[in-house]
Amino acid sequence: MRPSLRMPPAAAALLAMAVALGAVVSVTGSAHAAEPRREEASVSAPTPGPNPLARGAALPTYSAAAVAAADARAKGRTAVADAFDVIARTPTATWLGEWYSDGELVRVLKAETAAAKKQKKVATFVMYAIPARDCAAHSQGGLTPTRYRAWTKLIADTLRGTGSAVIVEPDALAMLGDCTGQGPRTTLIRDAVSALTAAGVAAYIDAGNANWVPPETMAQRLRDAGVLNGRGFATNVSNFSRTATEQQYAERLRALLGGSPRYVIDTSRNGRGWQGGWCNPSGVGLGTAPRAGASGSALDALLWIKRPGESDGLCNGGPAAGSWYEKAALELVRNRAR
Repeated sequence: MRPSLRMPPAAAALLAMAVALGAVVSVTGSAHAAEPRREEASVSAPTPGPNPLARGAALPTYSAAAVAAADARAKGRTAVADAFDVIARTPTATWLGEWYSDGELVRVLKAETAAAKKQKKVATFVMYAIPARDCAAHSQGGLTPTRYRAWTKLIADTLRGTGSAVIVEPDALAMLGDCTGQGPRTTLIRDAVSALTAAGVAAYIDAGNANWVPPETMAQRLRDAGVLNGRGFATNVSNFSRTATEQQYAERLRALLGGSPRYVIDTSRNGRGWQGGWCNPSGVGLGTAPRAGASGSALDALLWIKRPGESDGLCNGGPAAGSWYEKAALELVRNRAR
């Protein structure tokens, strides 16, 4: 099953917009009746080291949901604005790709880390520019291998000493070998993780989700990509699998990798579980709000890595990938886990 993808639009104006800080909405997960219920995975003891996400994820300086809420409120659509605020007031990751020039990229990184420092929280980013990204599907694009190496070094150098966290290349390992033009993908990810780790940045390599690549295969890909040199891995990015299912998958990967990597899980849209589709599906809802994992757990955090309300692509009535999709946003809020 392919995951849901998104690519944010490039816009210099994003740097000037800020989200009004608000309370994080607390929600809890719920199972979808059609999805087999599984027990919570028993969590093995993690390796030593403080949780880099223990302080919690920061609100980003820009949110399409916040812009949409302000616009709706100005037009007297108060109920709609209130719904969008549920998303806008919840921390989400900032996605980085070739839509930013090097100068814009540095300004974005500095703006987000400065905002996180002010909040006393952790800035979270997603690196999303691997060569042959998305294999020419809705979020196609990416950099050349040579350009990618320079790009990852720039990110690592800019984030040095900020205590940030980075999700490294959603879908890249899950789609390994699915199309031409991927270049030395595993090596590129390994080098990126090494650069981030050397800069003191927590690097989590994307590991797909429980319903995609078998854990034995994914564990080997993660090992080849240098997961043991970084903080760990991420699961369920932009997808809908329930948290308990993803935790079982993550714990299986950890066991196959010797028990040392930590992990994060994307809960942005898994409040009702998978509804049978991956691209702008109906019937889905917001999941558990971001929070740090419990003490003694290998789960560093539940995060909203995908930005809820932004389109997966030109499917099921949605606009281009990364564009605000009001209908989807309203449904996510209406169906949110409680």
